[in-house]
Amino acid sequence: MTEFADLLIIGGGPAGMAAALAAANSGVRIVLLDDNPTPGGQIWRDGPQAHLPVEARRMRERLLACANVHCHTATRVIASAADKTLLVENAEQGWLISYDRLILCTGARELLLPFPGWTLPGVTGAGGLQALIKGGLPVRGERLVIAGSGPLLLASAATARHHGAQVLRIAEQARRTAVMGFAMQLPRWPGKSWQALSLFDARYRTGTHVLEALGRDTLEGVRLLQQGQTVELACDRLACGFGLIPNTQLGQALGCELAGQALAVDAWQATTRRDHYAAGECTGFGGSELALVEGAIAGHAAVGDTAAAERLWARRGRWQGFARALNDAFALDARLKGLPQGDTVVCRCEDVAYEALSGHADWREAKLASRCGMGACQGRVCGAALEHLFGWTPPIPRPPFSPARIETLLSLGDISSP
Repeated sequence: MTEFADLLIIGGGPAGMAAALAAANSGVRIVLLDDNPTPGGQIWRDGPQAHLPVEARRMRERLLACANVHCHTATRVIASAADKTLLVENAEQGWLISYDRLILCTGARELLLPFPGWTLPGVTGAGGLQALIKGGLPVRGERLVIAGSGPLLLASAATARHHGAQVLRIAEQARRTAVMGFAMQLPRWPGKSWQALSLFDARYRTGTHVLEALGRDTLEGVRLLQQGQTVELACDRLACGFGLIPNTQLGQALGCELAGQALAVDAWQATTRRDHYAAGECTGFGGSELALVEGAIAGHAAVGDTAAAERLWARRGRWQGFARALNDAFALDARLKGLPQGDTVVCRCEDVAYEALSGHADWREAKLASRCGMGACQGRVCGAALEHLFGWTPPIPRPPFSPARIETLLSLGDISSP
């Protein structure tokens, strides 16, 4: 089966939803595809314990009211089957989607850096913990430590507290002067000062990072370097995330070039490949406000309404300023590259330790010698960690981009990839 879309949007977070709504008035057939059960992305993730903001609910209602917008949830891209044709899969079947124009809104994922004990049961990412709680994970009465970098730490802590957890420490690796400097700029962006105040926690410490997760068979505690002093805390859970990195794998596989770690786009949110646009955190992390306006610009531009797109440039510029301030303030300290010890596992899928990787020149050499990155996650976790630790450039992903059923792969038939 082959489905056709005038405009295909990959990713149903704020950017993807905004892109679909902006393009809907054109009357073209729009297909919105997302791997979550409902639109909203990670920031507006739904679940039995989730509390969606009013804006997210309203955008969902508007999408449902658009007869020319067709949403495929719980659906993943498996491969590029031919020029402007993708193989996708949901729980029931695999099929092909061909398109005239594409907007990539593939978001970002947490940067997880290895440290001793990070593979112990009870250790998760900061955003991962928040997603688990929204999905129904009980944390009432548990002692939590949240560590890493960026505003996601505070958001994760607030979600955990709301569901009855005892947050012992929020360990932010950025220095106090950097965080205070960022806070002083917040009045430039409406609502951000109030948001920061609502998330503030007295257990927040700057200049603090994780050294080791403690325990034999499960997490028992954590050792932190807190403003130059070693501190140990007994805890039941440790959530540790070092910021976000753009999900660019699909864009790269389709021939879109990068600018740094993100997909390169122009003023219209167009990538370096004709008829292919990108918006949101796959083009750089800047929060939901920036993702929304970038998605709207991409949606208007993709259907030829350049006047409507250009009217949004000033708003995008304001939120790009916020993104620059945010990323400058929470830049990672070089000392974090020294966290792993020789026996610290870096590639969890293939059980590859740091000492087996540190002597190699690049990703390809390490992969050939150790199978690093050849497991189920296909290097999504360890590839980003090794890029940070050693400066290695992860390879362009090859299909299948996600685990798929044999029946789905057989759908490719004799179609050759571009």
